[in-house]
Amino acid sequence: MKNDKNILKSAQNTFQIEADAILHLKELLDQDFSKAVETILNSKGRVIITGIGKSAIIGNKIVATLNSTGTPAIFMHAADAIHGDLGNIQENDVVIFISKSGNTPEVKVLIPLIRKSSNKIIAITGNPDSYIGQNADIVLNTYVEKEACPNNLAPTTSTTAQLVMGDALSICLLEQRDFSSNDFAKYHPGGVLGKQLYLRVKDLMVKNAKPNVNPNSSIKDVIFEISDKRLGMTVVSEDQNVVGIITDGDLRRMLEKNDEIGHLSAKDIMSKNPKSIGPDEMAVDAVKVMKKHDISSILVLDQGIYQGIIHFQDLLKEGLI
Repeated sequence: MKNDKNILKSAQNTFQIEADAILHLKELLDQDFSKAVETILNSKGRVIITGIGKSAIIGNKIVATLNSTGTPAIFMHAADAIHGDLGNIQENDVVIFISKSGNTPEVKVLIPLIRKSSNKIIAITGNPDSYIGQNADIVLNTYVEKEACPNNLAPTTSTTAQLVMGDALSICLLEQRDFSSNDFAKYHPGGVLGKQLYLRVKDLMVKNAKPNVNPNSSIKDVIFEISDKRLGMTVVSEDQNVVGIITDGDLRRMLEKNDEIGHLSAKDIMSKNPKSIGPDEMAVDAVKVMKKHDISSILVLDQGIYQGIIHFQDLLKEGLI
């Protein structure tokens, strides 16, 4: 049985082989890559990606990346294509073939069928001199010297190269389309990622009460308001203008300093200039402010007017922390 040292050495060797292959792709890039991006941008159809085996798995991932970054795409398995799925291809679609050898029988048979429809064909292959490479309109060379597999058999380095080429295409298309974070949010409304992109402060503050006392409120009233609203703090306001806040911590410090508290009022123990954020700001920005200042809640102010409170727990429940 191999020891830990040998296991780690094997992993490091895999990293190195695949990293070297990825960097080598930079040297293989030529004008065909630019043509591929321009062809897809100018197309009025979708991107159809096809392949078989491990290349099919990579194709599915590239399709997912394209769809999420503003380029409509679908995956068509090469074996299924000749049994009816070829009907997925429409007149203006661009077809991308993925094949390490470029001579995979199930993929080769599709070339003449697609040629009849005059669809543009892009090949992602490690062998530009192959049948697919020679019959494509555009060739993206993903040649790798060897697989990370010690037997040079299991698709490892070659599929990594295919994946990176697909990522490069997706990012170039994204940039050429001026695809913004707001556009990204439209395609990722679910999960933490979606919330980071679309959830705003005003969406969270409505869930909370609005604790509030005036500067002359008694300490008893302050304690009652904090306990009643259950946010661990209360705003101190006068004529709709926030003049301070009182937290549980302020109450503890007050008790440490004073034996008698009957003469004290809210203005005597409040903290002035509390941290605040606007209702239209992103919720993730509230997280940044709270972490920076090590606070558990933040006021929501709209042109100086008290709108609500966001608590650390609100952000935690949404998975933003």
